Order: sequence, then structure tokens, then C-alpha cells
Amino acid sequence: MNKSELIDALSKKEGLTEKQAADVVNLIFKGFGNQLKSGGRIEIRGFGSFVVRDYDSYTGRNPKTGETIHVDPKKLPFFKVGKELKERVNSGK
Repeated sequence: MNKSELIDALSKKEGLTEKQAADVVNLIFKGFGNQLKSGGRIEIRGFGSFVVRDYDSYTGRNPKTGETIHVDPKKLPFFKVGKELKERVNSGK
């Protein structure tokens, strides 16, 4: 499911216009982004949690040219699946 499919499903299920559903989805995504940007954690019980992980700098290689390059330190969001979701996926339900 992509973002537009989520908006369609929300509008049909809750009787909202496409714009209202898009506003709700965008508000949630913006809130998630702001929380992660400020170093916070997001936990949705039964689904999973999102955190930001720090990665150190390292020396990499450009696969096209083989040239050695320096990769700066970075932060990336990381998702850890929740127990209930993992069980639902593995049981096929």
C-alpha cells in the first residue's frame, strides 16, 4: 500500500473527502518526521517502533569508478517490527 492508497482507504472507511483524508495522513506523517528529527521515538503498539540510529563516517568505494570516497556520519530512521505484527505476518492471518 502506498500513500495515495492509504488516503483512498481512509476516505472510504470514514466517509471523508479525499482532501480531508490527505490532510489527516499528511498530519500524521509530518508529526512522525518532526518527532524523529528531534531525536524522539515513535511506538505504535502491536505494529512496531521507529527510532533514529547514528552511523559513523567511513571510507567507501564508488562502484562505477572504483574510486575511494569518504562518507560523512549520518542519521537514518530505523523500524523495529512489533511482536503482534510479526506473529500476524508469520501465521498468514
